[in-house]
Amino acid sequence: MKSEFILKPFIIGIAIILTAIILGNSVKNRNANQDSISVIGLGTRDFESDEINWSGSYSAKAMLAKDAYSAINTDKEKVKSFFISKGFQVDEFSFGGVSFQKSYRTVTVESKGNEYKTEQIFDGYVATQSVAFSSRQNPILMKKIEDVVDQTSELINAGIEFDGGRIQYTYSDLPSLKHNLIEKGTEDARERAQKIVITAKGHLGKLKDASMGVFQITGKNSIEEDSYGGNLDIYSKNKTARITVRLTYTLD
Repeated sequence: MKSEFILKPFIIGIAIILTAIILGNSVKNRNANQDSISVIGLGTRDFESDEINWSGSYSAKAMLAKDAYSAINTDKEKVKSFFISKGFQVDEFSFGGVSFQKSYRTVTVESKGNEYKTEQIFDGYVATQSVAFSSRQNPILMKKIEDVVDQTSELINAGIEFDGGRIQYTYSDLPSLKHNLIEKGTEDARERAQKIVITAKGHLGKLKDASMGVFQITGKNSIEEDSYGGNLDIYSKNKTARITVRLTYTLD
């Protein structure tokens, strides 16, 4: 009973000391978090694409698959001659394989009781072939591709309906571009932090944390908003790349 009387105050005393230590550390950590500043810097750069990709397709139709194949091969030679006449070398474009698809037409027939029904009637085979162009760091070839896009309607004179896709523009050295943006964003964030602290008559301490936002590429002067998952514009020749960098500094 006597030992219990002695132990109880001792245990209470230890508990009070431990509680004080825990509360002291909490206050210290809270103050450490408060004595810091977080800023966001922006790295941005305008650039012109140096890669281009463009393709189009044409089709031929016949009741028999072999006739459709024969027709598409004839059209291939016409398409090839057209692009060569526009200044392209044979090795500056390539043809894809021929694909076939069955074609059907819908007819309406009258049945008994003046009722009508529709039926799908086989209407032959459609053979389709594509032709593709690409250029990397070759401004002359890029210009030829850009110019010919608006001239393919001339193929209608040869009986060919050419369906051209949209030009796609990309950039050959994205890794270097990203590194440059990170440097600019980091410098911008540090300058912002320094201006804030100097204006508030404080002192900027050591870097505590750094994080990077999502890489964004949009058309130059575009009003497109940044996407959470990142934008990667492929249809504008002139683009703007940007990235945000968040820096957290301690305050001395």
